[in-house]
Amino acid sequence: MVFSDGVWYDPKDKLFKMWYMGGYGHSVCYAHSEDGLHWTKPDLDVTKGTNIVHPFTRDSSIVWLDQQDPDPKRRYKLFRSHSEDKRFGLSVYFSEDGIHWADRALRTGSAGDRTTAYYNPFRKVWVYSLRHGWGTPRRRRYWETTDLVKGKMWEQIGEPPMWLESDKLDPARKDLNITPQLYNLDCVAYESLMIGLFAIWRGDKNIPPGRPKPNDLCVGFSRDGYHWHRPDRSAFISVSEKQGDWNWGNVQSAGGCCLVVGDELYFYHSGRAGSPGDGKARDTAGSTGLAILRRDGFASMDATETGGTLTTRPLQFKGKYLFVNAAASEGDVSAEVLDEKGTSLPGLSKTDCISIKTDKTRQQLAWKNAGLDTVRQPARIRFHLKQAGLFAFWISPNTAGTSEGYVAAGGPGLTDRNAG
Repeated sequence: MVFSDGVWYDPKDKLFKMWYMGGYGHSVCYAHSEDGLHWTKPDLDVTKGTNIVHPFTRDSSIVWLDQQDPDPKRRYKLFRSHSEDKRFGLSVYFSEDGIHWADRALRTGSAGDRTTAYYNPFRKVWVYSLRHGWGTPRRRRYWETTDLVKGKMWEQIGEPPMWLESDKLDPARKDLNITPQLYNLDCVAYESLMIGLFAIWRGDKNIPPGRPKPNDLCVGFSRDGYHWHRPDRSAFISVSEKQGDWNWGNVQSAGGCCLVVGDELYFYHSGRAGSPGDGKARDTAGSTGLAILRRDGFASMDATETGGTLTTRPLQFKGKYLFVNAAASEGDVSAEVLDEKGTSLPGLSKTDCISIKTDKTRQQLAWKNAGLDTVRQPARIRFHLKQAGLFAFWISPNTAGTSEGYVAAGGPGLTDRNAG
């Protein structure tokens, strides 16, 4: 099962690639796929006759495909969480192919067991999402560095600052009535923001013997990778309440968070079936599953047949063409561009707009005789919706509708920063 680890699309090899935990607390294994659905576990030469790529004990780990590193031998990065000298921390390794790993490049400072890492391209830093301590409510401390090898560790400077935790808005399960805690946070850059998958621990006591921890995944977003917004605290990917299901408990995210596959987002995640009635075997029977979401489908602004409007804040932009991700097969969506006084610009009014009446994740919204290249910035866009939902909008430099945003863990036909 993926216990963070990583699922990425490698444009160099045109393959989906998955790293996962092989045996509870044991090695890192590797599989690949051409479509993200049917997977092959190849026989490799690291541990002959197996698909093991790193044969050492571990807790969670992260494999990161770094296409920006100028050194091809560091294209893949492995952050392995494990105990050494009676303390937990991360060991960091580099690889050219994600299969053969060089000797350890560094050992981090101390951290709790469920510690992970990610890259924030907006700040151009590597971030350690550190579990805070032992025997205390689960929460996260923060550490960032521009250089994985030469950057200072927290124990050289001081204790990492407290960062994130659950709060009173995170609902407790009614059957357990236990205050939730933040179990883990995996993050990735997607379009113009950071996506965070928050693993929320719902309780550890009073659950049936053999049932894994009822951890859910919730979603949040950030503009800088440090300050997070979680407007919806309900489970994004939840455990099953049916005993015997593969995800009866302990749903956990994959490193890289999600992949862009055509008009959909693929969220690989793990779950555990446990062993009903056996309190010592609740973490057994781990598997990896796939949840699929409409692209940009995290939230939408919806209007009924009576209609509604959405007006943006003042925008600065470089492109010329307005694109939307909207569901309007039974209604329509149009737009107007407003000056600083809230007045429609000539040629860019609602009546000049060619409304759309389809359900697509990428469709141009244009005007009859004018374009955004004539707009004096900053300007606002006011969308008019009727029996429709608006998921996202962006301003593209071309009629193909590329957003030039980040693409999370990648996908077929995409480069590192080309949302296609």
